[in-house]
Amino acid sequence: MRAADFAYLSAPGPLALAHRGGAKLAENVGLENTLVAFGRAVAMGYRYLETDVHATSDGQVVAFHDVALDRVTDGTGHIARLPWARVREARVGGVEPVPLLADLLEAFPTARVNIDVKADDALAPTLEVIRAHGATGRVCIGSFSPRRVRAARRALGPGVATAAGQVGTALLRVSPALVSRLLHTPAPVLQIPAEHRVGGRTVTLVTPGLVRRAHGLGKQVHVWFHDWSREDADEFHRLLDLGVDGLVADRIDVLRDVLAERGHPLTPGSEG
Repeated sequence: MRAADFAYLSAPGPLALAHRGGAKLAENVGLENTLVAFGRAVAMGYRYLETDVHATSDGQVVAFHDVALDRVTDGTGHIARLPWARVREARVGGVEPVPLLADLLEAFPTARVNIDVKADDALAPTLEVIRAHGATGRVCIGSFSPRRVRAARRALGPGVATAAGQVGTALLRVSPALVSRLLHTPAPVLQIPAEHRVGGRTVTLVTPGLVRRAHGLGKQVHVWFHDWSREDADEFHRLLDLGVDGLVADRIDVLRDVLAERGHPLTPGSEG
C-alpha cells in the first residue's frame, strides 16, 4: 500500500502536525500534551496533532511524554507504577490535568492524531482505545521500537497508518543498508529528525535523495525536531523546498505563517 491509500494521509499537503499541541507556542509553554494546548493548535487551523502515550498501572492511556510526572507537573512518580486515580490529580504546569488519549480523540473528533507509543505496556491499551473510538483511519502509530509498530499493524490491520521506527531513521546517513530496509517496510511514513548527533557531530538527515527515494516508493516523509534543533522559518522553508510531506512542529505559529506564505494557509476554527 502507498501513502495515498491511507485515510490518515488523505488530506492535501504539506501536512502540519502540532507536536504535543505546539509545545513552543508562547501560550503553550509548560502546557505540552494538554487539551488546552491541543485546543489552541486546532483553533489556529491544525488538523493533525502529535502526542506521546504512556499507560498507568491500571491500564489507562495518557497523553504524556515523560516516563515520570516530575518534569512538567506538580505530581511525582512513574506513570506506569501509578493508578489513574493518582495521575489524574497531577497538573501540567500546575494548572492543567493530564488528559487521557480517549479525551483527546473525543475533544477533537475530526483531528488526525500521530501517536508515539513510548512503552511496551502502553501498546495494548492504546490499540484498545483506538478501536473503541473507531479511530483506526485517523491515527498514525509510531514508536522508537519497530517491534511495537509491527505489533500495531498486525493488531489494527493494513488500514492503519504507521511510521518507520525513529531509531533506525537516526542512522540513515550512517548505514546505507538501513536506508533500503526502512524504505521497504510496510510503513507509509518515514518520521525523520531534521538532524541528529552522531559521534559528537551534528548530521543533516533529510536529503533530496532520501525524499526522492521515499516518494518513488509511495511513502511520505515527515520531519520532526530535537529540542536542540533549529526550528525557524528558514528551516521550514528549506525542508519544504526539498519536498517533505509533513512537518511536526513545536513552533506552530511560525509554521502556520510559513505555510500561508507558500500558499497553503491553515483554516482557523474550533471543534468539540
